[in-house]
Amino acid sequence: MKLVSLKRVAVLCMLLLLTVLVIAGLTVGRNGGQDIVLLDWEQKWAYTGEETVAAAAAAPEEEWSKLSADSGRPVTPADADAAWLRFEIPVNENHTALLIDKVYGTTLKAYRNNELIYDSRQTVNFNGTKVLIPLSDRQGDGPLYLWSTGGDRGFGVGGQIRAGNYDGLMTLYVKQDMVDVILGTSLMFMAAVLLLCLYFVKVRMFSGGYWLVIVIFTFGVLFITYSPFLALILGSRERLTEAVFDMALFMLLPAFTLYFEQIFGPGRGRHLVLFRNIQLGYSLFCLMLLLLNTLLSYQLDELYIMMTVNVTGVMMIIQLIYLLGLAILYAYRGNKDAAIFASGFALFAVISLSELVLYFSSSSPFHLYWWKWGVVAFILSLIVILGRGFARNYEQALNYSRELEQFNNAAQRSEKMEIISELAASVAHEVRNPLQVTRGFLQILGERSGRKEKEYLNMAMQELDRASVIITDFLTFAKPGMEEIDVFEVSGELKHVAGILGPLANLQGGTIETHLQEELFVLGSPAKFKQAFINLIKNSVEALKEDGLIKVSARKSGQHILISVVDNGEGMKLSELARLGEPFYSNKTKGTGLGLMVTFRIVEAMNGTIHFYSKKGQGTEVVVKLPADHNK
Repeated sequence: MKLVSLKRVAVLCMLLLLTVLVIAGLTVGRNGGQDIVLLDWEQKWAYTGEETVAAAAAAPEEEWSKLSADSGRPVTPADADAAWLRFEIPVNENHTALLIDKVYGTTLKAYRNNELIYDSRQTVNFNGTKVLIPLSDRQGDGPLYLWSTGGDRGFGVGGQIRAGNYDGLMTLYVKQDMVDVILGTSLMFMAAVLLLCLYFVKVRMFSGGYWLVIVIFTFGVLFITYSPFLALILGSRERLTEAVFDMALFMLLPAFTLYFEQIFGPGRGRHLVLFRNIQLGYSLFCLMLLLLNTLLSYQLDELYIMMTVNVTGVMMIIQLIYLLGLAILYAYRGNKDAAIFASGFALFAVISLSELVLYFSSSSPFHLYWWKWGVVAFILSLIVILGRGFARNYEQALNYSRELEQFNNAAQRSEKMEIISELAASVAHEVRNPLQVTRGFLQILGERSGRKEKEYLNMAMQELDRASVIITDFLTFAKPGMEEIDVFEVSGELKHVAGILGPLANLQGGTIETHLQEELFVLGSPAKFKQAFINLIKNSVEALKEDGLIKVSARKSGQHILISVVDNGEGMKLSELARLGEPFYSNKTKGTGLGLMVTFRIVEAMNGTIHFYSKKGQGTEVVVKLPADHNK
């Protein structure tokens, strides 16, 4: 699978999650519109023999105590078996149902005018879950009595109690807690997609990928198993739900730290590794304790709850503070991924820490709710980091591709040059001697010829001299080695070259300016160096127009000498610029291309580089970079 496709998958996952959030927000926002919230109600403890609604209705008023949504559940007396609750429901034809936010216990019965109108029949172990009780006109307008008993987490009600239209409350009843299931399912689906991507991507290109899959998947499991809506589906299988929730939590904590370690490293002193190992050991211990408690029919509940609720909660607080601190530190040092991680993680940590503090400090049962939205924000930040990682890998692959193409081009050019060099050396040696002999005979004939014949013979010898220069260029191109290696001063040689070519530039209507820093020394052959820059400056002269100007400058830059030749001549197209240095390529009418080929070879022999910058109609700049000699 291509990296581009994987980037699209990550983006689609993010869009899916955002769509789910929008839909969930819209559905949760819908309610009956005409609902009212019951601000207070009454409760009395029930003992053996007080199971009937008649007994509750006949109880003295002093046995009933006022409660509200903010007061929380009172502490259950040791000898109490159940609790009776009494609600005064305002008379309204639209009030056809009662929605109780949190119900505890295994049995819940509702009575009105001594008539049983709702019975859970012990099919649900209520542990802070919602209950919707239907109401009707035939039940009368008397108070509503609730009987709550059983369960290992106590009994009674808590949270908000709402009266309203049955259809509207049913929508709220289902959809409010369905958000957790939808979010959890979306996260698990996203984890499955990322796991599929891992199958096609090298693990080193997806740093911490498996741990990220576990983090997202376990968050999804936590969302679903923490949702009160699950009790409506599984009935009284609360132990199974709690076991799955705990296992997901024990996997999440070390996986989260491992993912952080994969992204940002073990840190100074490897303290993060030590913390991760402690977490792994503690999670394994809790999993073994869960298994043992299940095998012993939950006889170790007290120890298990202490270890998995109290101790785990403290470890979660330490983990959140520690990792958040590290992320902020890395972000301060300029790590952009750490800044993104810290932003999402800070929101998640602040929300989670606040709810954990409220959970442990509250005297009444506290239902964790907002943490899930912190998780969503944090997972979005992880997806952003993942997308940035894909983008970096994609850019790296493109750079590798470009470098490979450049390497192949250089290898092909080197191979061509080697072939041409061998051919040039062979031809030059074979041709030079006959030319010299021919020139000698022409000189002898010239001494014995008349004026007209001498003129023709001189023209022939000039052409032979031009052929000799070309052959010399061939030999220089074929064997550009520095025969006379020495340390020489650059500015002196460039002044000499400018002096030689100055008159030629004047004939073209231009001038040569020099801006040369003194005491610039390089190692090489002064003669070959001058030959290279004669070729470069001569090309600039031939490209000049009226009022042409050539600037020759030299300066030291770090460990190198930079020499620049700039002209305001005709300039070149990009297509012409790309072909410079190719064998026998020239954009001049009578050019052979050997001059630049020789220049390239001389600069290469001096361990230097040469670059051309040009625009058509604006001129050309040549920059030669040579290693400076520090022995002078």
